[in-house]
Amino acid sequence: MITYALSRVAQAIPVLLVVASITFALLRFLPGGPFDREKTLPPKILHNIEARYHLDEPLSRQYLRYLADLARGDLGPSYKYLGRDVTQILRDALPVSVQLGAVALGISLVLGVSFGLVAGVKRGSAVDRVVMLLAIMGVSIPSFVLGAGLVLGVGLWAGWLPAALWEGPLHVVLPAVTLAALPTAYIAQLTRTSVVDVIELDYIRTARAKGLAEFRIHTAHVLRNSLLAVVTYFGPLLAVLLTGSFVVEQIFAIPGIGRFFVTAVTNRDYPLVMGVTLLYAALVVLANLAVDLLYGWLDPRIRLGRPQT
Repeated sequence: MITYALSRVAQAIPVLLVVASITFALLRFLPGGPFDREKTLPPKILHNIEARYHLDEPLSRQYLRYLADLARGDLGPSYKYLGRDVTQILRDALPVSVQLGAVALGISLVLGVSFGLVAGVKRGSAVDRVVMLLAIMGVSIPSFVLGAGLVLGVGLWAGWLPAALWEGPLHVVLPAVTLAALPTAYIAQLTRTSVVDVIELDYIRTARAKGLAEFRIHTAHVLRNSLLAVVTYFGPLLAVLLTGSFVVEQIFAIPGIGRFFVTAVTNRDYPLVMGVTLLYAALVVLANLAVDLLYGWLDPRIRLGRPQT
């Protein structure tokens, strides 16, 4: 398994190189520049600024310079936040986004799997219909609508929880719930479908015939084999939590990476946009690797990195 993990990490390097190259090209060919303002700068000042950041060089030389800096772990200076490197900005903002994403991930897994298991075991009942109705609502309501509704209803009108900012544990609740709503709904649907399929298999009937308690059958046998579908969704789930945080962090004024990314795109802050994009790409690659490793733990029949015979 260690050999397999190392090989996957090695394979991720060209993937990240392609992501960096595509992002570099898209940013350079978009209309406008990082120093285009409503008030035009004098030509001499603009030339000096572009020379400082090597924007006056040919694109090929800028690209090679960027790759050389990237190989040294240097993501470059931010054009918007003067005096700060992209690495420093990411280091300061990443813990905030990780905390928000971790709480949202925990909510999604606990509630999604629990609701899906109950709905699958009680399929066709009123509980099943209620859970599926809530899942459909979770998929249908956009995060910006849900977030705005929670800010108004729970934060401002009722005053039960802080409506915005990131100043303590209570400030995590509303944005985490907003971010977790969509993946919770998907996980509940996936778990229910898997439970309905697994619960009819022969080994479940055998377990009942041996006199095992229903709770043990559902948790030790049905749930574990139903989690393969959820694990498959784990990679895209991380992407949903990361990209969804762009909107959520803006709504709740959270100083995370998503908020920096939005402002970086608006300001054409090339190094910051590319740094955030590469970070997200690396996280998605690592999440997919974690999915493959979890497969081997949940189903011992799966052998990673070995040819099938």
